[in-house]
Amino acid sequence: MAFLLEPLKVRSLHLKNRLVMPPMATAKAELDGKVSRALLDYYEEKSRGGFVALIVVEHCYVAAAGKASANQLSVCADAAVPGLRQLAQVIHRNGSKAALQINHAGSAALKEVAGSTPLAPSAVANPRRGDSPREITPEEIDAAVAAFKEAGRRAKEAGFDAVEIHSAHGYFLNQFFSPLTNKRTDGYGGGISQRIRLHVEVTQAVRSAVGPDFPILIRLGASDYVEGGTTVEDAVTAARTLEAAGVDVIDVSGGFVGYNPPGAAGQGYFAPLSEAVKRAVSIPVILTGGITDAQSAEALLAAQKADLIGVGRAILNDSAWARRAIESLRPRS
Repeated sequence: MAFLLEPLKVRSLHLKNRLVMPPMATAKAELDGKVSRALLDYYEEKSRGGFVALIVVEHCYVAAAGKASANQLSVCADAAVPGLRQLAQVIHRNGSKAALQINHAGSAALKEVAGSTPLAPSAVANPRRGDSPREITPEEIDAAVAAFKEAGRRAKEAGFDAVEIHSAHGYFLNQFFSPLTNKRTDGYGGGISQRIRLHVEVTQAVRSAVGPDFPILIRLGASDYVEGGTTVEDAVTAARTLEAAGVDVIDVSGGFVGYNPPGAAGQGYFAPLSEAVKRAVSIPVILTGGITDAQSAEALLAAQKADLIGVGRAILNDSAWARRAIESLRPRS
């Protein structure tokens, strides 16, 4: 059997193959963050036929202060659950599993969108975007952890099969992980074990809300690709710590570089990062980055670069991509 067609089980999550559609912001939610008809139609189209084993629904803000952009999806209140339940049902009816990505923008928020001065580990401007932030207080850190916990609970209540914690692309948790933005001198700043502390607290809080069998993924910004930023060595240490904290899958991407590192070329350009992480942990690892054909996905899996393959832009541009990719690998009768 082709590697991409092999099933995979993660706690209560049974995947029919190794193909993942990673989270991609659509700005299709209502102004208040609730699920819209346009959003339901979009995910119905992308999941049609169930050829993608797992669809990770775009980042949802866990608190108003963490809203990244207008028309972003919300998971910050119980009122969001009915719409999110509809969304999970649409994906399930088509035969795919669904995870919900939960996020806090931190210093990547805009004051005009979030309604308040952006919060950050330190009063350091976000290298990617956002207004001038202020340093988050210990009490506000506790509130953020609680917001992630409640978001995890809502994801499960809405019928999603898993939840993914966002710590990539320069958002809040990524800001704590990166020395570029974390200049704290308390227990959340300094060495890698301090900079990853909040991730552990968030993971444990979410686990307490969703129970022992519900899968927790984390999207890890494994390298900033910038002098003085996070490195692959940091990612390896973080991955081991996160596995010990209860994370079930690590979804590898970029840090402050975003999802397009300098000189990105070829298919699976984050493979050096995902391979290093995979060697360090025993849990599954997702690789994304410029993958546009099934044979390249096969080669990356065969070479042990990852356990799952994320295909974003190709599916975004062509909703039939997954069907053709899966059918091309099935044995001819």
